[in-house]
Amino acid sequence: MRALVLTGPRRAEVLDVDPPAAGPGQVVVAVERVGLCGTDVEFFTGEMAYLHQGHAAYPLRPGHEWCGTVAEIGEGVDPAWLGRRVTGDTMLGCGACPRCLRGRQHVCEERHEVGIRRGWAGALAERLLVPAASLHPLPDEVSAAAGALVEPGGNALRAVRAAGAGPGVRVAVWGPGTIGLLSAAFAASAGAEVHLVGPSAGALAFPRLLGHRNVWTADDLPDLPFDAIIDATNAADVPARALDLVEPGGRVVYIGLAGRPSLVDTRTLALKDVTAVGVLSGSAGLRGAVEHYARGAVDPEPLVAATVGLDQAGDVLAGWRPPGAGPGPKIHVMTGDGLP
Repeated sequence: MRALVLTGPRRAEVLDVDPPAAGPGQVVVAVERVGLCGTDVEFFTGEMAYLHQGHAAYPLRPGHEWCGTVAEIGEGVDPAWLGRRVTGDTMLGCGACPRCLRGRQHVCEERHEVGIRRGWAGALAERLLVPAASLHPLPDEVSAAAGALVEPGGNALRAVRAAGAGPGVRVAVWGPGTIGLLSAAFAASAGAEVHLVGPSAGALAFPRLLGHRNVWTADDLPDLPFDAIIDATNAADVPARALDLVEPGGRVVYIGLAGRPSLVDTRTLALKDVTAVGVLSGSAGLRGAVEHYARGAVDPEPLVAATVGLDQAGDVLAGWRPPGAGPGPKIHVMTGDGLP
């Protein structure tokens, strides 16, 4: 089968590789669509921390935001999975350690991460091998584009839940990228008053097209009492500023990662009685993201600027934007027809 392989920093090739076979408890998915994200770009450039920490190494096959159709099942897997449209969890825990047994498989020390950690081949290929236990079915109401946005949606929904978003709650979402825009959408669907903060007026043009009214740069953010702030940026200075701006007794959610250490004053954290939450994965939010998409509470499709073929995925990782691409932040890759 064909698969995108990163053979070194800034080296991406579509190669013919052996197709996977489903072992006990596993399935093979005919991949239909994959989203490219910042993690994939960092693997392409060689900047991804896992490469320097020993958790990942070249050659590497990326892709962890995906949807497709179950084409093959292994021993012990319910035959009802065959032919079903699915997406799946990126975080594959060992299943036996105390963290996994407590439902925290996404922080299992021995976890694999699809297309990211410990060599588990990713979805930028015609076929993908995953455990059946990691699957989430996609109803007919969820399109392929939305299905490949379930993984970032799960992350955003976890951030929104951690922020305590709901009626009467004022939330500032810092960062108008994919996670920030999805967080703003989930928070709005929960009934919160949402404010979106971006680095420049130009970066806020697309959120305005989506219908967000309260959009600000960091310099013109109004002096309002924010009950919660979600940091979905890669800016090292935002975590401390979020802590300064949030109301006493409020909540700050850190889901963005900067390229250098982000420092906060824990005296401020304690004296303001602020709850700070870090979000690593979308695992616990995947089902909720599917449900929101299926009932139309959140529409992620406008975030997709363009869809390209597998042969163009490496160019996108290198910074190429397809001619005619829309204003959204996400590029999708069609790897096949999604059929067995």
